[in-house]
Amino acid sequence: MTSSRSVPRVARRTTTRIACLALTSSVVSLLGQQAFVDAGQLFRDLEVLSADDMSGRLPGTHGGDKARQYVVGRFKEVGIQPIDASYERPFTFAGSDGRERPGTNIIGVIRGERSRDRYIAVTAHYDHLGVRAGQIYNGADDNASGVAALLAVGAYFSRNRPEHSLLLAATDAEELGLHGARDLVRRPPVPLSSIAVNVNVDMIGRDATNRLFAVGTHQYPFLKPYLEKVAQPPVKLVFGHDVPGSRAEDWTRDSDHYVFHEAGIPFIYFGVEDSEQHHQPTDDSATILKEFFTGATSTVIAAVRALDSNLDTIAKRRHGGQHASTP
Repeated sequence: MTSSRSVPRVARRTTTRIACLALTSSVVSLLGQQAFVDAGQLFRDLEVLSADDMSGRLPGTHGGDKARQYVVGRFKEVGIQPIDASYERPFTFAGSDGRERPGTNIIGVIRGERSRDRYIAVTAHYDHLGVRAGQIYNGADDNASGVAALLAVGAYFSRNRPEHSLLLAATDAEELGLHGARDLVRRPPVPLSSIAVNVNVDMIGRDATNRLFAVGTHQYPFLKPYLEKVAQPPVKLVFGHDVPGSRAEDWTRDSDHYVFHEAGIPFIYFGVEDSEQHHQPTDDSATILKEFFTGATSTVIAAVRALDSNLDTIAKRRHGGQHASTP
């Protein structure tokens, strides 16, 4: 505690004025973040998806089905529209034992005010590891956090219509080999040529240093200027984990964005570095850092806003085939 006894009166007034300005700035930042995200609903979505009764959300299980039903219901509630007759797009994939296994992607759309036929694809996988040796792997950060953020993106842009359309996809079977994303790209609900960029969200619920990584600007450097000022407090947005052969682990192949990258679609992947809870039964909602999670979700929304505002330029760069070699 600083004593005011030795501080001159003028200095005290100045100090008080500075403190008031700082407080005002903090309140404005907080209000801006709250305008992006309903924090209470964000946490409820994460808690429901990572509860024990979801049994770890393994594809083709009762828990996976229950999670799917919840996400479909929330798509409807927040105003995300189905593209076809249903939000659900079933698919099959080969399991590690060679047998066909079922999965289901959940896909919807928010139509753009100005351009309905150009898209940002926002993705987050809703599956996790299920039950192993009697322990439930709830996957609060991996990836209930990303799905809750996806729903927050949908809620925000339903209220504040984007210029271009948003394709929102909660994918299945990511943990087992990116199978949901592969099916989405193999059987796209809209022409792949109309998707200008993919924003993938996978693990944004905790980081002790408040660092959130935006991965993909090494491959697509023309995206970086749009992201440099989108961080919302307390998030520190960091670029990296996308340079092959560097000391930092390369995350380019680690989640659903890789399938879009393979198809020539630029991507930005938002995620955090692994914590001790990663792929452990301790990845529970109680371990999520709520302030960081809210800020990370707000940062994702701010990034989608920035990309949407510049999507015509991004689409031209995409179709021009300009990747890592472009300054």
